Amino acid sequence: MTTIAPTKRETLPNLFDLSLADMERLLAEWGQPAYRARQIFRQLYVNLVETPLAMTDLPLALRERLVAETRLEPLTPKQVQTADNGLTRKALFQLPSGALVESVLMIYPDRATVCVSTQAGCGMGCVFCATGTLGLLRNLSPGEMVAQVVWAAREMRRFASGRQPAQTPRLPEDDAWWMPDDPENDAPSAPQISSASRLTNIVFMGMGEPFANYDRWWRAVEIIHDPRGLNMGARSMTVSTVGLVPGIRRLAREALPINLAISLHAPNDDLRSALMPVNRRYPLAALLDATRDYLAATGRRVSFEYVLLQGKNDEPEHAAKLAALLRGEAGPAGLPLHLVHVNLIPWNPVPGMPLGRSERRRVLTFQRILRERGIACTVRVERGVTIAAACGQLAGTLNAER
Repeated sequence: MTTIAPTKRETLPNLFDLSLADMERLLAEWGQPAYRARQIFRQLYVNLVETPLAMTDLPLALRERLVAETRLEPLTPKQVQTADNGLTRKALFQLPSGALVESVLMIYPDRATVCVSTQAGCGMGCVFCATGTLGLLRNLSPGEMVAQVVWAAREMRRFASGRQPAQTPRLPEDDAWWMPDDPENDAPSAPQISSASRLTNIVFMGMGEPFANYDRWWRAVEIIHDPRGLNMGARSMTVSTVGLVPGIRRLAREALPINLAISLHAPNDDLRSALMPVNRRYPLAALLDATRDYLAATGRRVSFEYVLLQGKNDEPEHAAKLAALLRGEAGPAGLPLHLVHVNLIPWNPVPGMPLGRSERRRVLTFQRILRERGIACTVRVERGVTIAAACGQLAGTLNAER
């Protein structure tokens, strides 16, 4: 694709890239007191202003200088699509380079979660993922990640102010395999009125591999977590990785207890390497060893994501082998099962990929086998399939181009 050279304005400091300490240093260079930086931080992340001119607790001269010498929005929205009675909203943003990235806001009866991208495209090459077909276009900056969260927070403010009594969407017939009386499954037992009024959760599960952009991703986490701004608790954030072992080990040493999800998708190296090329570099033994050390260091539960592909990795013997792997009955030492959870994800269709979505009877059989062997296991309820917003479907393209 053609690379677009940044304009003069795009080279200015992006306010969303700045921590509060960075902002204080910038304001000090301008001869402004530190409390002005705190005011700006609050305006950005509590009041969610869209222009410095709206920061009316600042002197007009300072607001005009912010407009002239900094940037506020690093992303240009190209399109917003909705599904599930308006409770799923996908935004398509254009980066200064011309690359496109997507974010998804999912509103539930009692919470609201935004799925954030960390890269444009992805270099991991998982065969079932639309993003992987793009290759890695570029890493996102911290501010470009933070801006996605701010977009979702603004959407939630509009949702709440509109007082939309939207019902939880009814599951399509093909997806109706969840048992409503089972609290471990994610599907609602009956239509409910959404009481969500603000953004409550962030999952770094959009386009890209977060640990392949670790430093920028972690800086975004710290900005999002700051209690003087968005004030998102560490335990309300989850990062998903394809299994980059150095990233898992590094996360175990971080001060903030971010939740960890690991894409597994196969119970043995041969199959996993065929589905996920990263397994050739970090095979299951190395991955489980890093996970074991992570659990020992943090005591926090790890979720293993497992995309179910019809006839590929969803046979009963695959489930039995997966349970044996996690229990330590096949090769590497086992994991503490009270800290292990498997999240089954029936594959979401991607045009042009010769793969199939597992039938519900196969999904339920797979889940039953894992549970019988002491593995906590749920089936993910997918949102936004009709607008290509579900797991593995993000490809950064305009709807008209699909």
